[in-house]
Amino acid sequence: MSESKSRYKVVIYDCDGVILDSIESNYIFYNRVMDYLGRSPLDRFDLDARRVLHTHSFKDVMEYFFAGDERMEEAFQFAKTIHYRDLMPFMRMEDGFVEALDRLKGNTSLAICTNRATSMEMIIEDFGLAGYFECVMTASQVDNPKPHPEPLLKVLKHFKAAPEEALFIGDGEVDMQAAKGAGIPFISYKTDLPALARIQHHSEIVRHVLIGQ
Repeated sequence: MSESKSRYKVVIYDCDGVILDSIESNYIFYNRVMDYLGRSPLDRFDLDARRVLHTHSFKDVMEYFFAGDERMEEAFQFAKTIHYRDLMPFMRMEDGFVEALDRLKGNTSLAICTNRATSMEMIIEDFGLAGYFECVMTASQVDNPKPHPEPLLKVLKHFKAAPEEALFIGDGEVDMQAAKGAGIPFISYKTDLPALARIQHHSEIVRHVLIGQ
């Protein structure tokens, strides 16, 4: 691909719902907390709850589900004992993701911007993604996670890139709002959110990034 030229200095990926299909693992995680407190399992038909647990930061999700619960702090402490590797069997990588990275690597810089806090290093190791990403921005590295633009702005600063030199691929409203706040063009993955483009497969990313594709 040496003859290709990138339209962008850096391509930034959200994790959950973009890199990984992790919705089942998220339900398992939060249902373990519910069970610990003797509460009913999450309603899988509650689309608002589904959106929150899949796209918001851990702190925001816990506050959403346990607002007004006098045992909220106990819920926080128990949740922190649940290990990522117990949930890994319930995650899978999105089709075509590594193939897209292989085509982009060397033509543009690659980064991750996620509301995960502590598990990205293990995910990168366990799913064979080491060596692809020059910057991995998590919720633990910022004061304000997505939908605030701070995480994306820190990615731009890392690469010394202007907003228009970056592209952010996400699947949630928090991603869209963060991109808008940072002034970064947004691509919507498997959703109908307003975006520069809406895609259903990672192979489609290449033609948006590399000239002549």
